[in-house]
Amino acid sequence: MMELALPAEFRPNEFPSASREQWRELVDAVLRKTGASYDSLVTKTYDGFELQPLYTVDDALPPYALAPVKQGWDVRQRHAVPDPVALMNDLEGGVTSLWLALPASSLERVLDGVYLDLAQIVLDGDVEAARAMLRIYDQAPVLASEVRGNLGLVPFGPALDVIKQAREQFPSLRTVVVDALPFHDAGGSDSEELGASLALAVSYLRALTDAGLPVSDAFAQLEFRYAATADQFMTIAKLRAARRLWARVAEVSGVDVPQVQHAVTSSAMMTRRDPWVNMLRTTIATLAAGLGGADAVTVQPFDAAIGLPDEFARRVARNTQNLLLEESHLGEVIDPAAGSWYVESLTDELAVAAWAWFQEIERAGGLPAAGQLVASRIASTWAARSARLADRSDPITGVSEFPNLNEKPVVREPAPVRETAPARETAADASSGIDSDSQAPWGDAPPIPSFSGGSDNFGLPRVRYAQAFEELRDLADAQPERPQVFLATLGPVSAHTARATFAANLFNAGGFATPNAGPTKTPEDVAEKFKQSGAKFAVVCGSDTSYADQAVVTVEALRKAGAERVLLAGKKSEAEVDGYVYMGCPALEILNNTFEFMGVER
Repeated sequence: MMELALPAEFRPNEFPSASREQWRELVDAVLRKTGASYDSLVTKTYDGFELQPLYTVDDALPPYALAPVKQGWDVRQRHAVPDPVALMNDLEGGVTSLWLALPASSLERVLDGVYLDLAQIVLDGDVEAARAMLRIYDQAPVLASEVRGNLGLVPFGPALDVIKQAREQFPSLRTVVVDALPFHDAGGSDSEELGASLALAVSYLRALTDAGLPVSDAFAQLEFRYAATADQFMTIAKLRAARRLWARVAEVSGVDVPQVQHAVTSSAMMTRRDPWVNMLRTTIATLAAGLGGADAVTVQPFDAAIGLPDEFARRVARNTQNLLLEESHLGEVIDPAAGSWYVESLTDELAVAAWAWFQEIERAGGLPAAGQLVASRIASTWAARSARLADRSDPITGVSEFPNLNEKPVVREPAPVRETAPARETAADASSGIDSDSQAPWGDAPPIPSFSGGSDNFGLPRVRYAQAFEELRDLADAQPERPQVFLATLGPVSAHTARATFAANLFNAGGFATPNAGPTKTPEDVAEKFKQSGAKFAVVCGSDTSYADQAVVTVEALRKAGAERVLLAGKKSEAEVDGYVYMGCPALEILNNTFEFMGVER
């Protein structure tokens, strides 16, 4: 047999080693040419972590948070309407468990024909529904030892009697969900979600043991519910850190009971505008949840923020998981992120920050006593996040970036709002006049559905990252004629396209039409096309060279042509303009001011 030998320069073990310092020298040389600093490559999270552009063996930490040995994960879909057909479609389409936010009176009917030894049932915190479910299990042709799932209860008051009954009848049935979604859905950071979930879980453990359950049995009742987002590495690290943190709680409690995780794709990241992009968001989130080791995953349908999902949306949601499991085989590798210098470092930072936050809550009396502390901390994080959303440092594809003014609205029936978890009106809801009875696709969408069931939420609001921009889109759509901002483009297309595209993208995010002058030769050309447009608001768009040659004269010509307000795309100019738009500018403030200038009433 002939052997092929690689030349020496292609033998990996003979490559010269490179140091971080050598890499930094090369990076700094490139940055000097652009005028940027090294800090521009470092990303700071809402937890205060600084994510570096490079991780090496020098950053290595020993792998810790191994996922449990299992084949794949539980494909779990949520149902808020008692529709037996929808349930069976899910089960026949690959769903392996059902999350039911339904009244007790409907359970027997919707579960008729469901093999309860094969499909786990997870309830949403209603005590009467839990009692009804125990009766159904008792009458079903299934061994008590084979009953799995979770009653989803909060272990206080009457729920404790149900928990004791379930433990006696069905020893493998879990009864309590530690729901961290309210902390995430209020705009909290990942470490805040983790730390608060620990405090909530510990309060549940105290209630269960005070009711007479042994510590190991109390631990066995709990399942944790976390949000999975389109930030794939942060989601992977969060789930890994969560297992590490809970293992520590179990260790100091003298038990060895691993954490059971249910990951749900984030409600906060979902959009009503261009909702098709939500399919991409939930795909990334599902990938991250699977790689992070979640035991069960729920994918929200792409239209969940609009109203009640239809069958097509539900099918896409469950097939997202089917593809990742059956075609990509993601569930066949145990903790694939283990050993990654970046993920291990991020996991450790999250765990440390979350543990410190958990301790702070405990020092304040634990939950629910420290509920106000939690609400205040999360409100501060939401304020910081809102600021980055407002200047588009945190872009939202299809909403604050690359909006589609010609999209056809997706219309859905309003999603039901359960009495056990009433929708709380947020400041954004109040300002947009959201009507929970309306079926309109945009301005009067139903309130954000609660995924927290009967669990503790401490009066936290539910927010969506896109809500402020979507309110402006609603406002623009409600006008008799779409408001417009004229783009006064200077010179040929090659000279103005970059800034014109940027300006159009910005004002489209507020629902403004952006007609432009196209290729122009003189300021008079620009002014004439502005006059023909009928607009009163203009943004000058060109190159630095065209600004030096034409900006002053063009602005004067626009004023004479009737422009009542003129901005310039860039950060400076000798022309007397009313303001500037540029990368990192306060986009939301500029859009609101533009509506105000045009006299549009809210």
